[in-house]
Amino acid sequence: MYEEIDFTRIIAVSNRHVSRLPYLEQVERILSFHPKAFLLREKDLEESQYLDLAEKVHRLCKKYRVELIAHYYPEAAERLGVDALHLPLWKLEALAGGRDRFVADRKIGVSVHSLEEAAKAVGLGASYLTAGHIFATDCKKGLAPRGLPFLKEICDSVEVPVYGIGGIRLEPPGIAGVMEQGAAGVCIMSQMMRM
Repeated sequence: MYEEIDFTRIIAVSNRHVSRLPYLEQVERILSFHPKAFLLREKDLEESQYLDLAEKVHRLCKKYRVELIAHYYPEAAERLGVDALHLPLWKLEALAGGRDRFVADRKIGVSVHSLEEAAKAVGLGASYLTAGHIFATDCKKGLAPRGLPFLKEICDSVEVPVYGIGGIRLEPPGIAGVMEQGAAGVCIMSQMMRM
């Protein structure tokens, strides 16, 4: 069913609230397809809860040799020994523009929603961007998608890899359409958590 999909272009994004299987079983299923990375984005967890879950997910990522990207908590990334950390732009700004000791030597991803945000994130040291939301998605109910032209503008405006996010389906034509805009890949949450 998924044979035609190049999973090395997909950053799988975590959301345990929509997981089809018990969460860690679903994570293992996702990792068995060897995506480019697994972004552990569980926004409702306090840091200690996040770290507890991250330790379990990190073990699975090591087993399948898939990069784990920590989210939001720089100290958790450091404790895990994880090289990649994804932050909202405001948090990167608050961490002294990437000069904070927790982020200085890490690959930093930043979510952006405009050309201005993209330029600011790169100026603060972002290693890659996620830009969206590209298509309509239940995660952003009521908000109009920004579309493929928006993604192309972002890709054309920065020198770092850009990943489209939002409403992207786990289907070759949709992924190809995003890649044609100059994106390095895609981020997929709902369909990965339900596969």
